[in-house]
Amino acid sequence: MRNDEETTILCNTLASSPRLAAYVDALTILLSEDDDSDYDEDDNDDSEDEHSAHEDMDWSAVAHALERTVNLRYLNVHINNASSAAVAWVLDACTFQLRRFHCDFDWDSNLVRFLAKQRELEDLYIQDFKDEAFDTAHDPSGQIPLSTQSLTLGAQAMPKLSTLECTFSEAAMALVPGRPITHLKTCFSRTEINAKRNEMHDLLSKVGLSTRPLKSLDIADSSYAEQFSMELLTAIVDTKSLVGELRHLGTFVLPVGGREASSSRLQLYGRLMQFPKIQSIEFDVSEWQPPPSSPPASRALAGELRLYNPSIQKVVFVHNFDRNAVTVMNGLIRADPDLNSELLWREC
Repeated sequence: MRNDEETTILCNTLASSPRLAAYVDALTILLSEDDDSDYDEDDNDDSEDEHSAHEDMDWSAVAHALERTVNLRYLNVHINNASSAAVAWVLDACTFQLRRFHCDFDWDSNLVRFLAKQRELEDLYIQDFKDEAFDTAHDPSGQIPLSTQSLTLGAQAMPKLSTLECTFSEAAMALVPGRPITHLKTCFSRTEINAKRNEMHDLLSKVGLSTRPLKSLDIADSSYAEQFSMELLTAIVDTKSLVGELRHLGTFVLPVGGREASSSRLQLYGRLMQFPKIQSIEFDVSEWQPPPSSPPASRALAGELRLYNPSIQKVVFVHNFDRNAVTVMNGLIRADPDLNSELLWREC
């Protein structure tokens, strides 16, 4: 469905036809500025319905449809226009137990109540998070306001969660400890270097409290700097609980320049040698001029890396918004334009 009217019609149909709604196990709702925009989701279910709608989406119709889809297992709600994201109330009457839930909803009491009831959820993407609980951590009274308590997810929620993607590191700090997280993608919230260092140490200490060994860790940044990137990699190496099982790492600055940069790259490769099972890595090369985007340049850098880290089979070079991947097959390094590098962290 490519407009709000058709989406509303379908939702009303599901709401009025419980027998039909019971067959729906996957649903995607996409609000986009462009009716023809494409949405690429890592989902192999042929039964998934995809809907693109405008900002005047009839959320009441969506709520009624979700109430009827009692066997829903995969739900994606992405809001890519100026519509309000404070619509998690559509989940209030839902009884289904999801395995995957990707949403752009605001982090509010409605979303928290829904997540608190999810016992089978394995894969979660959230775009928003309220961190008042962290702000009150240093409150001399030691008391968390009631408004904040309603935004705090209990430790018993989502006991099977293994894959977490969140745009705020505070969300990772809150959700990883005590849960079997093996795949994590998040982003630094701070920009000032000292604040970011504190954030880094807090994040890694919390990530180390997952009940299962981490296999994939991708930490994005609003701006990448070589010195901090090396500090981050060193801090990960020093967090012993993270080293043994990691298969994927991102995103680190690949030093550029002459002899000094070559020495820095060797230091980076030396750090990576501490990860015995590393298979894929992402490098930011935005400072490279010209960028190593040609197949020969990408293959040469990947070959240099593999001299020290032969277990690495896939390398992604990120230059601003361009991503170039190389893979190793039968000992040969080749450019791989077909590799979906955005999802590489999920696949290891």
